[in-house]
Amino acid sequence: MSEQPLKFENFNFSGGIEKKALLIVMIFAILALLSSSVGIVGAGQRGVLLRFGAPTGAIKNEGLYFKIPFAEQVVLMSTQIQKYAALATASSKDLQVVTTEVMLNYQLEPSQVTDIYRNMRQDYEMRVIQPFVQEAVKSVAANFDAEQLITQRPRVKAELQELLTKRLATLGIRVIELSITDFRFTQIFQDSIEAKVKAVQQALEAENALKRVEFEAQQAIVKANAEAVDKWNGVMPTVVTGGGPVPVLDVFNSHPKS
Repeated sequence: MSEQPLKFENFNFSGGIEKKALLIVMIFAILALLSSSVGIVGAGQRGVLLRFGAPTGAIKNEGLYFKIPFAEQVVLMSTQIQKYAALATASSKDLQVVTTEVMLNYQLEPSQVTDIYRNMRQDYEMRVIQPFVQEAVKSVAANFDAEQLITQRPRVKAELQELLTKRLATLGIRVIELSITDFRFTQIFQDSIEAKVKAVQQALEAENALKRVEFEAQQAIVKANAEAVDKWNGVMPTVVTGGGPVPVLDVFNSHPKS
């Protein structure tokens, strides 16, 4: 019995493999379509909805969202409190150069994230916060002498925060808190301030010493008067002397003769 050669034509693989491959492709396509049409906005974020790259005005809140695949895109914007720190150099009212270290806590207004993205994309710190802080420090510092910047720091901070609050609010950025962590002056000015403070302290110490001496002197007088009163026996003087030839009379013990 002769062996027959094995021929692949006798096996029908093509139909089943093509169907399975097509099914796999369809499944992957459906999964890709689904994944591109849903997304998640995390806590402390808002989503700016874009259609073909242009803001639609719609804002996606925290949680799951849906969008049109390939046509729409969601850009996440943080609405958490963010921190910005910078050094700003300015001139005081008396023309002293001062370097100020400013710490700004701010937050994007959730309802205005579309406008923020439209005007500044996600570069709002570089585009507006940084130049606004520099300009505000220069403007406020010019209202105070160098010494006042130190002695009236709460007032300086309040004016600076008020100015930044008004300017940034128009752009949808809320100022939470501003802190001035340091004032730095030239070495010559710092030395003069230290000398002045030392002189004031010495003058105050001298004034306090003088007041202490005056108080002790008053106490000594009071004590002497008290001791004199304690030594008095309560008897009035019995001899009265007159001027000239008038004789000495005992006015208290002498009685008229009957």
